[in-house]
Amino acid sequence: MRQRPRSTPAATGQLRIIGGEWRSRRLSFPDLPGLRPSTDRVRETLFNWLMSWVPGSTCLDAFSGSGALGLEALSRGARFATLNDLATPAYRQLQANLQLLQCQHAEVLQQDMQRWLAQPALRQYDLVFLDPPFNQGMLQPCAEQLEQQGWLADEAYIYVEHERDLTPTLPSSWRLHRQKQAGQVSYALYHRQLSP
Repeated sequence: MRQRPRSTPAATGQLRIIGGEWRSRRLSFPDLPGLRPSTDRVRETLFNWLMSWVPGSTCLDAFSGSGALGLEALSRGARFATLNDLATPAYRQLQANLQLLQCQHAEVLQQDMQRWLAQPALRQYDLVFLDPPFNQGMLQPCAEQLEQQGWLADEAYIYVEHERDLTPTLPSSWRLHRQKQAGQVSYALYHRQLSP
């Protein structure tokens, strides 16, 4: 009897939840081109900045990849999170990780984020993680759509991660709250403020 050749499982990486309910839990993510989870150091800094804002918030992790940011927010008390990734392996792994964590207050989407944000808002988010693939020109259009289509709560915080040499033009209502650099990556937290 001939044996079927075994299919080689996709190589995976591991991420660690830093704080909150799932602290120290390790989760898998697929090895995909361009998928680069925010480092532990960057996440630690970001969530220190957001410490008092995450609990009870509604979050959008627009380009989830490994889900590191959205899952960290859920672990630290976010009320609800939308995690999105267009790549099927990432989408499936996000679903599997939420199931593993027995998390009932999140949804996983497999959407082209620019198209999805171009529609009128389905809900408003208090916290948005905007970390699109580098060198693809997605950051600015997505930022504009978040603002124009009503996706943001009045006092929303927006985390933006991009190439160090990029200077994006972001909506005027987004006021820079904190900013840092790590290697070739620039990351910043903006606070939406509608009144002058």
